[in-house]
Amino acid sequence: MRPDTEGDGQRTREQDAIIAALGPVADGIAATLGSFCEVVVHDFRRPERSVVAIAGSVTGRSVGGSMSEIGMGVLARGDEAEDRLNYVTRTSGGKLVKSSTMVLRDSAGTVFGALCVNLDITAVQQAGSLIGELAGVQAPFGVPTTTFGNDIDSVVDALVDTEQLRHSRPWNALDREERLRLFARLDADGVFAVRGAPGRVAERLGISRASAYSYLAQARNATTAEPGPDDAVPAHHEPNGERT
Repeated sequence: MRPDTEGDGQRTREQDAIIAALGPVADGIAATLGSFCEVVVHDFRRPERSVVAIAGSVTGRSVGGSMSEIGMGVLARGDEAEDRLNYVTRTSGGKLVKSSTMVLRDSAGTVFGALCVNLDITAVQQAGSLIGELAGVQAPFGVPTTTFGNDIDSVVDALVDTEQLRHSRPWNALDREERLRLFARLDADGVFAVRGAPGRVAERLGISRASAYSYLAQARNATTAEPGPDDAVPAHHEPNGERT
């Protein structure tokens, strides 16, 4: 049976047309809302350099830049992804950013990208804190830090570091089940949708690429079947004798 190359080509042309049409939309939104606004068009078909159009400058990215941890999480959910509206994060430089991420679908319902609006609300939050302090009201405002950048490796590193911090122990102190859970969470976060990510994760954890691929495969298998007492997977041994 011949592959449906004509159908694939039509789908690609439709997705390309939607992406192209959103460039002027991004420019218009950013121009309307002003210098504290940034609008980004992401193409999930190229996750390592997903930024295909950007207007404004809040996160410091440019065309060819990478998605953040938020975008990778949306990518991981595939066609089940939903819009994320009015969430607040903080950049590594300290800016407070209010964002909305709207997924892009073609006529078949396939998720292939996202339109993101980022507003720098740092000054607004500072003014609110000052007013609250003058009024004698102290409201804690803790938000997570999100990695925005042009290099996808920095986003992968941040996600790996976050997962390791959950355990408060280094990789070599984790047991097998903890290691599998770490890889399962990284997979759920969309890390392994990025080309070359297993090697990057391996480097960050200080293990071999073969070990990273092995743990990923075992973590994925564990989500589809609950192993019985006789189904334990033997530990992987590296050629140099490392037990991983």
